[in-house]
Amino acid sequence: MLPLRVGIAGLGTVGGAVLRRLTGDAAAIAARTGRPVQVTGVAARDRAKAAPLLGEANWFDDALDLARSPDIDVFVELIGGHEGVARSAVAAAISAGKSVVTANKALLAHHGLELAAAAEAQGVALAFEAAVAGGIPVIKVLREALSGNTIDRVCGILNGTCNYILTRMEAEGLGFAECLAEAQRLGYAEADPSFDIDGFDTAHKLAILASLAFGSAPDLDAIHVEGIRSITSDDLRAADDLGYRVKLLGVAQRTDHGIETRVHPTMVAKTTALAAVHGVTNAVAVNADAVRELTLVGPGAGGDATASAVLGDIADLARGSTVLPFGRPAALLEHAPRAPMQRHEGGYYVRLSVRDRPGSIAAIATRMAAAEISFESIMQRQPVAAPRGAEPGFVPVILITHATSETTIREALDAVEAGGTIAGKPQLIRIERN
Repeated sequence: MLPLRVGIAGLGTVGGAVLRRLTGDAAAIAARTGRPVQVTGVAARDRAKAAPLLGEANWFDDALDLARSPDIDVFVELIGGHEGVARSAVAAAISAGKSVVTANKALLAHHGLELAAAAEAQGVALAFEAAVAGGIPVIKVLREALSGNTIDRVCGILNGTCNYILTRMEAEGLGFAECLAEAQRLGYAEADPSFDIDGFDTAHKLAILASLAFGSAPDLDAIHVEGIRSITSDDLRAADDLGYRVKLLGVAQRTDHGIETRVHPTMVAKTTALAAVHGVTNAVAVNADAVRELTLVGPGAGGDATASAVLGDIADLARGSTVLPFGRPAALLEHAPRAPMQRHEGGYYVRLSVRDRPGSIAAIATRMAAAEISFESIMQRQPVAAPRGAEPGFVPVILITHATSETTIREALDAVEAGGTIAGKPQLIRIERN
């Protein structure tokens, strides 16, 4: 049988791991798929650095030339970025009748619908298992294994950097800045960590998961995004006392108002599977009518884990197995009704720095009651360190609310701020009780 000829664009951590495994495990891959897989072309920025990995593969200075080469059947895009050469090369490969395998979450979140339609028109595959949750096969599960289910909710820890930082902060009582610096030293966080810690990486991945779960077009603009910069050791200590852990979650769910998609720090009960996920590990929980709840846990990043997902897609193509990129024809992927974040309903953790004088807490409770917000608990406690924005004569007070709407809690806290009984901005963390 003729080999499946693969061209790889990008030889960073993931690309290098893919190339090494395709060449080093060639016999085993051929045995598993029934067809040899051969790397016939490589494009990367540094030829000298790539030289030891090339073997018999041809070198291309330009990824576009590799994408159009008649000597490849599959174009593997591991360049990154949603514009520029990555987008141009993937489009060129599809136009030339090549199947595409990519780990590029940003490309799919921004241009997935357009690329899926082009791939379907050309009769080629657009495969992207590696774009979400690294080595966890969540794309295949949503698109194929659960195709007989109606999915109500997808929720996950999708960024290892944030989970590592929150895990260290909780376990060792360290501050955010200290844990971020350690994550950077270990290579878990970039020199500019904004994409990770401000929630945008998770949002790109959630856009893809929501599309697969609900049959809608990827809609990055619909996602409410918050990061973890505001989380303190005091929040994590309070969460622990209350039976919760704080995780950065990406959540997509059906509501009476439409599809709600959101990324933010969340308190999750210690009894849940997501609360037990520590360090750089990722996890995705899916709620569906037939299987009820399914949770997948595993390595969410790193060269070998992500390469494993890329290789899985290549193996499917070697077997002749192709599916619609988003599980249904691109023409049927409509923009689902958005549920605005203001309509979100749930419990909330609120930390306030309250003026230490008689009547202050009563005044806050009165304003909350006027908004018809009831409390599950109220706690006054000493902080590990002075909260940001705190002043002498103020004490930290923690409120846990019963279910209320985002609009209601925000308006009530605005009224509390205006009343002059607190210092600084209230800390607000949503509580996930599903």
